[in-house]
Amino acid sequence: MIHIVLYEPEKPDNTGNIMRTCMAFNMRLHIIEPITFSLDDKHLKRAGMDYIDKMIFNTYKNYDEFLENEHGHFVFFSRYGLKTFDECDFTDVKDDEDIYLIFGKESTGIPKEILKKHLDEVYRFPMREDARSLNLSNCVAIASYECLRQTGFKGLSRVEVIKGADWILK
Repeated sequence: MIHIVLYEPEKPDNTGNIMRTCMAFNMRLHIIEPITFSLDDKHLKRAGMDYIDKMIFNTYKNYDEFLENEHGHFVFFSRYGLKTFDECDFTDVKDDEDIYLIFGKESTGIPKEILKKHLDEVYRFPMREDARSLNLSNCVAIASYECLRQTGFKGLSRVEVIKGADWILK
């Protein structure tokens, strides 16, 4: 399974969008506290639409509690990563090992002391030199899709099921 981990997210709109992405891609979401909003926030629910009720997410009081409960292949995203995301190969991950894509809070990212312990698994997205960062929910979507692409979109539908696979032909 692929997991999305948000380290101390600050914006309910981003978290709601990420919840929607997690539900659509059949990923589990993990939120490491503290957070600056309520998980009942109206902005969170508007961004997540009616998908929030269909997804699984866990919250943790801090990073240590997260580490105590979750195990697998951890991949961290930071503008300070020494490698770019195009170097990240998910095909090497064992089939029975969960993948955790870990993202930091919007204002400061993941703390340096955490990143330094995982230097070989910290990646940045290639971008213009004068661009400081990308939106958090966009980063999650980019990384999620690439991870799914490399691992074969396991368990996801490749056809339109609501209106029918041949709707465009009708």
